[in-house]
Order: sequence, then structure tokens, then C-alpha cells
Amino acid sequence: MHPLPPLLSTVLNIFAAFVSLFILLTAIAIVVFYFVDRFQHKDAIRHNFPVVGRFRALFSYLGEFFRQYFFAMDREEMPFNRAERNWVDHASKAESNTMAFGSTKNLSIPGTALFVNAPFAKLEAEIDEPEPLLIGPYVENPYVPPSYFNISGMSFGAISRPAVLALSRGAKMANCWMNTGEGGLSPYHLEGGADIVFQIGTAKYGCRNDDSTLNEDKLKKVTDHDQVKMVEVKLAQGAKPGKGGLLPGEKVTPEIAEIRGIKAGEPSDSPNRHPEISNTGELLDFISRVRKIAKKPVGFKTVIGSSSWLEELCTEINHRGIEHAPDFITIDSADGGTGAAPMPLMDNVGLRISEALPIVDFVLRKHDLRDRIRIIVSGKRITPSAVALALCAGADFTVTARGFLFSLGCIQAMRCNKNTCPTGITTHNKALQAGLDPTEKSHRVAAYCHSVRMEVDMIAHACGVDEARQLSRKHVRIVQGSGHSVSLDDLYPQTPS
Repeated sequence: MHPLPPLLSTVLNIFAAFVSLFILLTAIAIVVFYFVDRFQHKDAIRHNFPVVGRFRALFSYLGEFFRQYFFAMDREEMPFNRAERNWVDHASKAESNTMAFGSTKNLSIPGTALFVNAPFAKLEAEIDEPEPLLIGPYVENPYVPPSYFNISGMSFGAISRPAVLALSRGAKMANCWMNTGEGGLSPYHLEGGADIVFQIGTAKYGCRNDDSTLNEDKLKKVTDHDQVKMVEVKLAQGAKPGKGGLLPGEKVTPEIAEIRGIKAGEPSDSPNRHPEISNTGELLDFISRVRKIAKKPVGFKTVIGSSSWLEELCTEINHRGIEHAPDFITIDSADGGTGAAPMPLMDNVGLRISEALPIVDFVLRKHDLRDRIRIIVSGKRITPSAVALALCAGADFTVTARGFLFSLGCIQAMRCNKNTCPTGITTHNKALQAGLDPTEKSHRVAAYCHSVRMEVDMIAHACGVDEARQLSRKHVRIVQGSGHSVSLDDLYPQTPS
């Protein structure tokens, strides 16, 4: 046999040395882990099955990701399945969303919405332009939103600087509004030139005193911006009704701390409610106070638990005078999303939009306030059918956060609260943010918004009406446990008896 060339022989010897070293280190690690696991008593599996027991935690962690790609069917996952995510992905790229062969959606599941197509659909030549809806008839600067589909509240802090920039620019292109979320108004919200809804959370970030009460001077400075069109007082959020916002310390950068008016590097937990608001009268007082400062429409966001307090609120409004009513109510769904929330609240508290929206619409009509107070709906409205269903049930406007997160490239990694988001959306790690180009992603935001509106209008035309807001409860049926469907108008009559 011919001897190996000296260089190759050297390389092989080095490789063999590395392999031997790796095996030795692995053996040492196994021995160390064996004794560590054997003599600890916090984890019974690791104690009884040293080293091997560690793989259980590893596989449980990895299972969350593998299921998404290899095991779950297109319509199985929660909170959003692959079919929904893929629709948003194609829509945000302005790609075709047509399908072949037949629907993969099980239409017999109770709660499924079936839209009632007209025998003679609308031709494009027959369609009239929709009438705009005005919000805030009693304020100096009322707002006429150009879009019924808009961006819901996502705070700078919960999401990153490039994410806020992309949403702001995309909202301007799509001619829709952008809600700041409870984290205050940042320069990045304003940079894109979009219409802004400024949200006041329970901690009053951006317009607060140290005790979480309202600082009127700071609020005036915020609402003096021409781009700020409305103010939303957040009472509750779908994923955590009765619990304030939660921002971990690692996400409180010096810049975010300055905008919010808090200390950098420290966790920021908002109060469970506004210190100034403990009943319906105080809610109306606070709305009037904010409206006097802002001179713009003011409403509130909440989660519906029952109709009794709405009845009380409407009675108080009519007692004070219709001008004292909130200009809008944003209803969030019990299955709404967030960056961080306790599981008992996320899973078990509050009503879903399917039940809450008809209740709010009915109570407002009962008290002759429906034309005065606009209804905005949030909570998993990411596809055209979900938006159309909300409009059928009584919404004037719909908003979504997670739909627009998907348009930015969100992969539902479920790491929003860890500061480790792999797409750069919910992290302040500069290396991870580098993959999110605000210029490129803004076009996807706009394309997604345009696609939703186009296909909601397509549903409306199939139902025989000119535009989306003409959809009503007679245009949709809901599948029942028997397998048969019932008109939404029969399930939730709009006219009080």
C-alpha cells in the first residue's frame, strides 16, 4: 500500500483527535449529568431515569414546532391553523388565493358561518360607492375612517421598532388606521404618515403620572398631532380581561422606558383597571375629560362578560344626554391574542365575539344609541370570512393585530413574551430584528389589507349587496349541533321586542 500524503495524514490525525476528545467530553458530561440528576429531587423523571429523563423536556419543547410542520392537518392548529396562515401569507404577497378540487373546511361543525348567496349576484357596473361613517359627531374634530378593516393595538415594546415602522408605512399605503396599543405614541407610529388611534391603557403609558393617573398635559401633547384621529380608553383585553398589560424587564429598553414614562430594565405590569374608573358614571366622566382635552372622538375597549352593565351604561348616557356617550365601543373577543397573559384568563374568562357582538348591538338599539355609538370589533378577525361575519352581526369596523403580524412574517412561534421572536417582530434583539426590513414588509402589510377588503366585498356581492357594510344578519346562517343551519337573524334578532 502507498503511504498517505503527509498533509492528508496530518488532517486525519487531527480529526481523529477531535473525535476522541468529543467522545471523552461526552462521556464526562453523561457521568456528571447522571450524578446531578440522581441526587436532585425537584424532577422525579430525571431522578429515576438520569440523563435519559432530560430528553422528555427537550422533546416537549421541540414538539410545539414539529407539530406545525409535520403532524398537524391544515385545519387543526390553534390559535390559527395552517390554512389561515397560508391565506394571509399569499394575500400579503399579492399572490392568488384560489384553490382547486374542493374545500378542506369541515362545514358541519357547530358554529360554522355559511353566507347566504343571492340568486342574482351584483355586477361590478351596478355597485355604488359606500357611504362613509362618521365617528364623533359632537367633537370639534370628528373622524371619517376610509377603511372598515384596520390595525388593532400593538404596543411599541410588545413589538419591535422595525415592526412598528412597517405597520405604520403599510397602513398609510392601505389607507387604514393604526392603533398604538397601550405603550404610548412613538416616533415610529408617526413616521409612516398613517391615521393613528391612541390607546390609553390602565397604566396611562405616554400620558401618565407616577401613580398611573392621567397627566393632562402629556395627553394634550400626544393628541395635538394631526395624525392622531381618535383616543381609545382600554378597560380590558380579550386575552386577559381583569388583568393589565405585562411587559418583561428585558423588553423595557431605555427608549421604550422614556416613551412610556417608566424605568428601563424593570418589568412593567399595568394595574388591573384605571384608578379613576370604578363604575359606569366614572367611565363617562373619564371619557368626557379625555374628549375635552383631545377634541377628537373618544371611546373605550372592553371584553363583554354580561349585558347588565351595558344596560346601566346606556341608561346613564340617556340621563346625561346623548353627547356624553362614548363615540365608539371596541369589543375584544375572549379568544383574542396578546404578548403575555395568564392561562386561566386567556382560556376561561369573557365572551367570544360571536356572542358578545350581538349583545352589544341589541342593547344599543334598545336604548336608541346604535346610530350614536360606533361598534369596532377585534379578536381573530384575520380572514375575509371572519371580517364579513362581524359586519353581518353588527360591527361598523373591524380590527386585527395578529393578521397583520402574519403579514409581517410571524410564524406563530409562540415566543412573543420571551424576547426571542425568530422573525424580529416581538423582540428587541438587534440581530433578530435585522431580518425584518420595514420597507419590504410595509408593502406586505398594505397588500394584506387590500386583499381582505377585496374578498369581503366579494362575499358582499355574492350576497347581492353593493358593499360590505350592507351585510346584515339575514345574509349568514350558523350551523347548529343538529348539522342544520339557522339564520343569524333568528338566533340574535336585532329589533327589541
